[in-house]
Amino acid sequence: MQLRFCTAVATAVLISIGTVGVHAEVGRNESVANPNQIDAEALAKLPHMNEKLAKQLLNARPFLSMLDVNALVVEHLDANQAAELYATLFLPLNLNAASREEILLVPGVGKRMAHEFEEYRPYEAMARFRREMGKYVDDEEVARLEQFVFVPIDLNTASDEDILSIPGLGKRMLHEFKEYRPYKNMAQFRREIGKYVDENEVARFERYVTVGEQPTGE
Repeated sequence: MQLRFCTAVATAVLISIGTVGVHAEVGRNESVANPNQIDAEALAKLPHMNEKLAKQLLNARPFLSMLDVNALVVEHLDANQAAELYATLFLPLNLNAASREEILLVPGVGKRMAHEFEEYRPYEAMARFRREMGKYVDDEEVARLEQFVFVPIDLNTASDEDILSIPGLGKRMLHEFKEYRPYKNMAQFRREIGKYVDENEVARFERYVTVGEQPTGE
C-alpha cells in the first residue's frame, strides 16, 4: 500500500507558508496549511491553485468541515489534482467524529487505512493515534498523517500548550479560554468566548474543544 504522498511538494510549500510545528492535541503540523489560516499570497503558490478557486476559498471562510473545502475544490480540479493540493492544504479532521468520506480525503489514505483510523476510536489523545497507526506504517508516515487530524482538547484541563495548538489562537485568547474555567457545557463556552470574537470564529474554535473528560479508550 502506497501511503507516502507528495513529500517533495509538501516540503517546498513548508518553505513558502512558514507553518509552525505544535506538539499537543491538535497534532504536529509541519507542512500542511490550514484553509482557515493561510493568506492569499501563500494560497496562490499551492499546487493547481487558480485565481478563481483561491478567491472562492478565501470568501467561504471559515470552513467547519473538510467536505466543504472539497466541495469547492472539485468544481475546479480533478481527483488527482485535488489530492496533490490536499497534501499542502487541509482542514484537520476530528479523529473521533470524522466520517469515512472525510478520512478518505487525507492524501495517501485508502479504504484499508481509513478503517484503521476508525477502528481505534475513541482517541483520548494524539499519543494513542501515534501508537495505533504505528502498527501499520513507520514513524515518518505516522508523523505525516498526524498533520491531517486532531483530538479535541478538554477546556477545563488542557495545558497552555494544548490550547495554543488550536490554529489561529494566540496568547490573548488563551487567557480568555482559561478565564472562564470551569466550563459547565459548550453553551457556556460559546457565550463567554462570543464576547471577544464573532460567531463564525467561535464555531471555528469549537471544532477543537470539548467539555468534560476525554474517552479513555482501551
